[in-house]
Amino acid sequence: MPAVLRLFRFFALGLALLPLARVVAAPTGDPVKIGFFMSLTGRDASFGEAALRGARLAVADLNASGGILGRPVELVVEDNRSLPGESATAAKKLLGRDKVVALVGECASSRTLEAAPLAQAAGVPLVTPASTNPRVTAVGDCIFRVCFADPFQGAVLATYAWKNLGLHRAALLVDSSASYSVGLADVFAKTFTALGGEVVASQKYAGGDKDFRAQLTAIRATHAEAIFLPSYYVEAGLSARQARELGLTATLLGGDGFEAPQLLEIGGEALEGAVYSTHYSAESADPVSRRFVASYTARYGSAPVGLGALTYDAVGLIADAASRAGSVERVALKQALAATRDFAGVTGRTGFDQNRDAQKAAAIIAVRGGRCVFVESVRP
Repeated sequence: MPAVLRLFRFFALGLALLPLARVVAAPTGDPVKIGFFMSLTGRDASFGEAALRGARLAVADLNASGGILGRPVELVVEDNRSLPGESATAAKKLLGRDKVVALVGECASSRTLEAAPLAQAAGVPLVTPASTNPRVTAVGDCIFRVCFADPFQGAVLATYAWKNLGLHRAALLVDSSASYSVGLADVFAKTFTALGGEVVASQKYAGGDKDFRAQLTAIRATHAEAIFLPSYYVEAGLSARQARELGLTATLLGGDGFEAPQLLEIGGEALEGAVYSTHYSAESADPVSRRFVASYTARYGSAPVGLGALTYDAVGLIADAASRAGSVERVALKQALAATRDFAGVTGRTGFDQNRDAQKAAAIIAVRGGRCVFVESVRP
C-alpha cells in the first residue's frame, strides 16, 4: 500500500474514533406562540420583570435546542399595567388575535382569576407561575399551577413562627382587595391558633394604600410579638418602615409576595429580622438549578429570584407536554400537562395532582445584614 494511502487511512480512522458533537437542527416553520401576561409597568412591575426574564431565557434555551416539535417558539407579551381588568383584556388579545397555544401568567392571584375563565372557555391551557390562591386552579381543567398554594404556604409560615421563632401573639395586616392576601391571612390565622398561638388583631387596608399608620397604631396597643404581612413587596416595605417609626419591634412575617429586589430598597433597615416564605432560592445546590443560575446571571447580570425560576419552569412544562403529546393542539396539550408527574425543573421536581396543583417545597428566607438569606427548605 502506498505510504500516502496508509497515511490517509490512519487519519480517517482517527477521525472516526473522535466523539461526535451533538448537532441540533435549527427550528423551522410557523412559530409556536406562547402568550405571556404580567405586570410589566405599574405598582407590581418588579414581579412582571422577573417573570419575563425567566420566560425569555426559557424560550431562548428551547430554540437553541430545536424549539418545540422542530418549530421555533415565540413569546407574545402583554402588559396588564398592574391594573384591575387588564389581565382579562390581555388574555382576550392573546387568545383571539395571536392564537397562542398556551398562556403563562399571572403572579397575582386576583389577576390570574381574571384571565383563567377566558382560557378555560377557549380550552387553552393556562400555567400560572406564582398565583397561590386555591380558587385559581378551581376555575377548570385548563388551569395549572407551578407553585405551592396558600394552604401550604400559610401553614408553613404559622408553624415556623410558632415552633422555630417562638412567637405566640400575632397581628395581621391584610389587603382586603387582594385574593392572595385575604386567603393567605386566613390560613395563617387558623394554623397559628390551632398550634396554640393567639391572633390579637386583624387590620385591613385597600391595595394601593401607602399609609398604614392608623392600622399599625391599633396593632401596637395589642403588644403583638409578630406582624404577618400577606402583602406584595411595595406595601410590605412601606408598612415595615412605618411600623418601626411607630416603635413596633414585632417580628415581621410575609409570604412570597415579598420576593422582589425592590423589597429591601423600599423597606431598608426596617426589614432586618423579617422572615418570609417563597418558592425558590438561588442558593439551591441542585445541579439543574446551578446551571440555571449561571445562565441567568450571565444573561442579566444578577441572580434570579423565585418568579424568574418559576416562569422558566412554566414555559418548560408547556414544551415538555407538547413533546410528550407530539402536538400543540389544545386538548392534547392540556391532557399531557395534566399527566405531568416528574418534570425536572430548576425549582425542583414538578408533578400535578388531581387539582392541577404542583406539590412543591417552600424556602424560608430571613433578612439579615441587609440581605435576603436562605434559611431552610420545608417540603409538603
